Amino acid sequence: MTATEQFLMHLARHDAMLVTVQASRGSVPRDAGAWMAVFSDTALGTIGGGHLEWQALIEARKQLTHPSAVQVVRYALGPSLGQCCGGEVQLRFEPVSGADAPRLRQRFESEQSHWPLVALFGAGHVGKALVRVLGHLPLRVRWVDSRDEVFPDPLPHNVVCEHADPVQAAVNDLPSGTQVLIMSFSHAEDLEVVRACLQRQRAHADLGLIGLIGSRSKWATFKHRLQERGFSEAELTQVTCPVGIQGIGGKQPAVIAVAVAAQVLQVLAATHSDAQPPSGNATSTKET
Repeated sequence: MTATEQFLMHLARHDAMLVTVQASRGSVPRDAGAWMAVFSDTALGTIGGGHLEWQALIEARKQLTHPSAVQVVRYALGPSLGQCCGGEVQLRFEPVSGADAPRLRQRFESEQSHWPLVALFGAGHVGKALVRVLGHLPLRVRWVDSRDEVFPDPLPHNVVCEHADPVQAAVNDLPSGTQVLIMSFSHAEDLEVVRACLQRQRAHADLGLIGLIGSRSKWATFKHRLQERGFSEAELTQVTCPVGIQGIGGKQPAVIAVAVAAQVLQVLAATHSDAQPPSGNATSTKET
């Protein structure tokens, strides 16, 4: 069960103070949108830990005892908080109750709809291990396999399963910017999915990472077959094989899953830094 689901379930029985990072400047533990739900007896989620979170817990429980309107508090992450980040965070303190659950659920779902999309082809041992990792990350996952009834239950909240036969047909329906991971039960299927991705890149050049599981010898065979189908050396460089950041050894599914997920995050971070302008200063209503 995710922290969001736990929060909404607990909120049905107990009031809470929802603490959200509204804005930030400089080096900070968490970016805007991070949240922590503070109840009288527990807290769910995190805004980054450390003394900032401790002070926010104290403030939230104080406001929970005497709830009032929404407040925004500015925290400078310097010597006064015992943190050396040097940045500045604005925290929004919002009293909520069970009556707010539908609105909050809609808000969380709206925020998640903007998360990057990963298309994972293959529901084998590595695919299942990778979904368990991706299920804890701010990503949406479209999990595709040509076999029916291979997907486990329950699934992480951010994963949607799709049965496609032939499996490569799902490539054309992927939204622009999708990160593609290919690890089906069959080398023949892997090859067809790679071919479909390269054809799409030739036509639209709108996919992100195209990561293929396998050895260098597998990729050498794939390259030869793809070249026979008319793909150039330049086009083939768009495929990352073996997928996963270098330097992590081991062939256990969980180890491979960590390496692959890390590479996805690397690619997304590089894309985000290239696309986003520097953030400006923010204002606040209360300072600490």
